[in-house]
Amino acid sequence: MERFFRPSGAFRCARLFPRLTPWATFQRPSGADRGEGPGRNVQTWKGLQGRGAGAFAWLLLFAAAFPLRGEIVDRIAVSVGNRVITASDIDREIRVTAFLDGRAPDFSPAGKRATAGRLVEQQLIQRELETSRYTIPSAAEMEPAFEKFKRERFPNQADYERALAAAGLSSQDVKDELLWARRLTWFVNARFRLGVQVTEEEIRDYFEKAVKPAAEAAHPRDPVTLDEYRDKIEETLAGPRVDREVDAWLTEARKRTEIVYHVEAFQ
Repeated sequence: MERFFRPSGAFRCARLFPRLTPWATFQRPSGADRGEGPGRNVQTWKGLQGRGAGAFAWLLLFAAAFPLRGEIVDRIAVSVGNRVITASDIDREIRVTAFLDGRAPDFSPAGKRATAGRLVEQQLIQRELETSRYTIPSAAEMEPAFEKFKRERFPNQADYERALAAAGLSSQDVKDELLWARRLTWFVNARFRLGVQVTEEEIRDYFEKAVKPAAEAAHPRDPVTLDEYRDKIEETLAGPRVDREVDAWLTEARKRTEIVYHVEAFQ
């Protein structure tokens, strides 16, 4: 039966944040949940905001071009307006994504480029969070999800710490990624999902044509009612429409932003 439904709150986040895990899922907010709140400045250098940000970005470029002897300078991979995504940002994102997925990290040029593309879109969303009036999940709200992740994936704390060390990550890296996943989900739901309506006729039609036959085949002796599946059907039907809204918004955001990929960082 699950093949007929999309996970609640998944929507386009599956692309922006490749594995929208159960630990990152948030319920759809109501209109009252919108308000003023701080945003998280992820995958960028802190301080690249407001006046002087562009000058600081050029300073970073200058430092990368003329490093001091014996020092390793983080290479700028992508410039997104007056913000930068560095090679280490991409490396860390690849590592923590693979860690949360339970798979080997992909450091190939194609893997780096795909990760950079996601980080660019995350930067565009982060900018929107910083300039708009949204109440977003706090770090404290993420802690139960973080503990749940550890319980479900690792037998004990020692195994978790060994896995972290092997992945080249810190516990804070994992917390930051889970928090960003929650904030991203919240943004998509608050900014786009609330404006997408699914009619009662559409819900009933999907139930009669897809859900009810499958449910009756799987459990022939059990009664099948629309109310039992209504919420899941609504989210499933809303999903593609939300995806289109997010795509359109990202397209416009890209047009308004100067985005430069520095190809040498992807070799």
